[in-house]
Amino acid sequence: MPYPSVDALPASVRDHLPPHAQEIYRAAFNNAWVEYGDRTPEDREATAHRVAWAAVKHRYRKAGPVWVER
Repeated sequence: MPYPSVDALPASVRDHLPPHAQEIYRAAFNNAWVEYGDRTPEDREATAHRVAWAAVKHRYRKAGPVWVER
């Protein structure tokens, strides 16, 4: 299901990504959720999460335990 705000993101995202990266994640997830609407619910959600993480990794990288902007 799409996320209405960053507060609704999974704890694994909220607790580890900086605020801007959370916004990127949410926007990418919500867009992928719509784009892949023809898939099964499980596949649709898994794909949307993969797309969202890819979008974050395009702009951020992990440096030790923290995510930093590229």
